[in-house]
This record gives sequence, structure tokens and C-alpha cells, in this order.
Amino acid sequence: MSVHEEFMRRAIALATENVRSNAGGPFGAVIVKDEKVVGEGANTVTATNDSTAHAEVTAIRDACRNLNTFDLSGCVLYTSCEPCPMCWAASYWAHIGTIYYGNRAEDAARINFADAFLYEQLALPREKRVIPERELLRTEAWESFQAWQESTTKMEY
Repeated sequence: MSVHEEFMRRAIALATENVRSNAGGPFGAVIVKDEKVVGEGANTVTATNDSTAHAEVTAIRDACRNLNTFDLSGCVLYTSCEPCPMCWAASYWAHIGTIYYGNRAEDAARINFADAFLYEQLALPREKRVIPERELLRTEAWESFQAWQESTTKMEY
């Protein structure tokens, strides 16, 4: 058994246990650095009433807490299913080095977790998306970007 399979099996076990314990959806994730687990998570959307509490996001939060950093460079994400757009983006923001997944997005769609709709929405022009998006106070909003640009104490991420 490869080390990758070992960590993937842990992510799958987290997903399965999550369903059996009625804690949430069938998704689990493990974050590894230097072949050591530094973060774990399972989908707790319904248990916590938090629509962002996907397995990958909870694992990223756990790893960041445990490593005391927002930068997970050098870490590997093992997730029981191909990440949705939110989790995929969170992985990039966290600087995850590699993502391994078990089930594919089309497998998730077979059990009514359809991420395809989100990918379709992202590809559309703003004015054609289901949720209306309207620009408002852009000139005033620039003030915070200007403050960031001028800050000498900012921490880039």
C-alpha cells in the first residue's frame, strides 16, 4: 500500500463515518505535510448550519490552526471526492501543493451533489447568472484597496 493510498483511505473513512453518524454529507478530507496528517475534516454543512463547511474547507481550517499559518505550501490534500468550485478555490488560496481525490464530480452528481451547475454559472457573463450581481459604489470601495496598496505593514497572501 502506498502512502498516498493510506491517506486517501483516511479521507474515505472520514466521509463514511460522517454519514453513519448523521453529522453531514459523504465527504472527508485529510491534509498532509511531510507525510504527517496536519489537518482533517468532514462535511458538516447541516450539522453546523454553515454552507461553507465542506470537508476540504474544514480540513484547511484545521491544518491552518495546527500549523499556525494561512499558507499550506508543501501540503497535500486527500479528499474523498473531486473538490467543488469553492473547495478547489480554497485549496488554491491555501497554496496546497497537490490534490488527490477519490470520487469524481460526476459520481457526486449521481447522488444529487451536482457541481456542474456551479461551473456553468461561473462560465456565464455576470448578467446571465441565476443570482443577480450588481456593481455598487465601486469608487468608494476602492478606498480599502488604496489603503492596502499603500500599507507598509500588510502581509501578502
